Amino acid sequence: MTIDEYVEQHTAAEPDYLYRLWRATNIHLLHGRMASGHLQGRLLKMLVTMIRPRNILEVGTFSGYSALCMAEGLDEGGMVYTFEINDEQEDFTRPWIEGSPVADRVRFIIGDAITEAPRLGITFDMAFIDGDKRTYRETYDMALTVVRQGGFIVADNTLWDGHVVDAAYSRDAQTRGIEDFNDYVAADPRVEQVVVPLRDGLTIIRKL
Repeated sequence: MTIDEYVEQHTAAEPDYLYRLWRATNIHLLHGRMASGHLQGRLLKMLVTMIRPRNILEVGTFSGYSALCMAEGLDEGGMVYTFEINDEQEDFTRPWIEGSPVADRVRFIIGDAITEAPRLGITFDMAFIDGDKRTYRETYDMALTVVRQGGFIVADNTLWDGHVVDAAYSRDAQTRGIEDFNDYVAADPRVEQVVVPLRDGLTIIRKL
């Protein structure tokens, strides 16, 4: 047994609906591993349960797995506003979101969150960034304008399969985007942050 298997066996199980979504994502979509999956999904739900946000902004819906995990943890009246810039994703994702037990807590929006999220006029308590790695810094700056003081921003893939410390990937645009984002956040006096080496790296940021 690997340590990853041990951790998963000792983490609360994902609901059957999410397990079926995860399987469908990996069977039908080209980059199925982009879905958060069991362990990270349970952590996202736990964070929401701890923070108790009313409004959550997600950038990068993909198949909807992470949005549904966060929606699970919301109190009554809470809402996840999740943006997906790739309109070709809608035919797969929308039925899974609308058919889920927490459909009333998720608003799925096709569009560029960097420009469209501020137009909602909503103050968010939490944001989850999991979109285009090349624009992570711009997405983060946008999120800081719509997240309340004391609110949280969680960024996924911030270790990027270890590429952030591998010089062989120094010319890769997505790796450079993550590196730029990580350096920018580490030097940002507006926040405090901790990088959690879970899965592909998860940075938890609190707006001061």
